[in-house]
Amino acid sequence: MKKTLTLISGLLMLLYPLLVYFSLGQVSPSTLAFGLVLLALIRGASAIKTPGMPLQVAILLALAGILYIQGNVAWLRYYPVLINLTMLTVFAYSLWRGPSVIERLARLSEPNLPAAGVAYTRKVTQVWCGFFMLNGSIALWTARFASWDHWTLYNGGIAYLLMGTLMAGEWILRQRIRTKQ
Repeated sequence: MKKTLTLISGLLMLLYPLLVYFSLGQVSPSTLAFGLVLLALIRGASAIKTPGMPLQVAILLALAGILYIQGNVAWLRYYPVLINLTMLTVFAYSLWRGPSVIERLARLSEPNLPAAGVAYTRKVTQVWCGFFMLNGSIALWTARFASWDHWTLYNGGIAYLLMGTLMAGEWILRQRIRTKQ
């Protein structure tokens, strides 16, 4: 059941910009607020122990409350900004307090990670921090100044493409480094 909830909540989070876009003018702000509360509950039930998840749930609930009280759907645009800020906070904190987020992930498949691997994962975590800063800044710009079409295009498409490109590029680099060792 928990895996199903995790899958559903992850899919809904990926589709968030598209769901918002296609609900504009079709669904009342109070109904959207109720949807955000449901999403927060599903998200929390599926992965509350994941780093940053309690903050993501709190953000969803805060947005739901603001949306319900003010009835202004423009607040929905700020969710990607806040998620990037959350991820930046989690990744940066892990650099400060250790082990880094990427090191923790690497140790899932390689528990005895050598010192060179730890240094590499630290650098990758720093790159992700830079990504979250840049992506969050662009998401903020689209939230404040772009049309709904452009906001959706960036936050529901281009941002994921950039993230996937970074993941693929890092994987390719990692394979090259491993073959040289």
